[in-house]
Amino acid sequence: MPEPDVQTRPLAPTASLRRRSNENEAISGTEHRRFKHRKCVKCCGCVTAVMLVLFVIILVLALTVFRAKDPTIRVNSVTIKRLDIGTGILTAPKLNMTLVADVSIKNPNAVTFKYNNSTSAIYYDGRVFSEVQVPPGQARARRTVRMNLTVDVMIEKLLGSSSLIKDISSGSLSMYSYTRVAGRVKIINVVKKHIVVKVNCSVIVSITNRQVDVQQCSHHVSL
Repeated sequence: MPEPDVQTRPLAPTASLRRRSNENEAISGTEHRRFKHRKCVKCCGCVTAVMLVLFVIILVLALTVFRAKDPTIRVNSVTIKRLDIGTGILTAPKLNMTLVADVSIKNPNAVTFKYNNSTSAIYYDGRVFSEVQVPPGQARARRTVRMNLTVDVMIEKLLGSSSLIKDISSGSLSMYSYTRVAGRVKIINVVKKHIVVKVNCSVIVSITNRQVDVQQCSHHVSL
C-alpha cells in the first residue's frame, strides 16, 4: 500500500531560544549604557582637565606677570613761579608766593593703574596753609604720568605762626607736604587690587635766591 503523505510543519521556537534572545537583547542594552557612561566620563574628564590647566595658567600669571606692584609718586622738581615779599616794623609781613611742583606717577604693573581725585596738603609750622587738588586719571601699564601742580601761598593763613618773621628774615622757609593717592588695578578683568600711595615731602625755599634749595621725599604704599 502506498504510504500516506505526511505534511511537514515548522517547529515552534523552544523556550531556550526565546531566553537566549532576551539575554542577547539585555546584554546589548547593558553594553550600550556602559558605552554611554564611559563616553560621558571621558567628556567630563577632558573638561575638568582643561579647566584645571586654565586655572593653573591664570594663577601663574596672577602671581608673576600680573602681580600687583607698588606705584611710585615722585616730586621731580619744585620751582618758584611768583614771590612777593614785604617786611616792616610797624606793618605786618607780606608774603605771596606761587610754587609749581613737577610730579610723576610711575606704574610698574602690567595693567593700568586708575587713581581717584586726591588732595595734597602743604604745611608750615605744623598747620595747613594750602591744598592742591590732584585730578583723577590713569597710568597705563609700565608708563609714567607727569603733571604740574600749582601751590599758592597766602600770608593770611600764616599770620598766627611765631616762626614766620624769623624765617623770612633768615631768608628761608621750611615746608612739607602730604599727598595721598588711592586707586586700583584690575588683573585679567577678574581680580581688583586697591592701592593707596602716601607721599611726604620736605622743602626748604630760599627767599634770597628765589629757588628751592632742599627737597626730600619718602613714600609708603599699602595694598
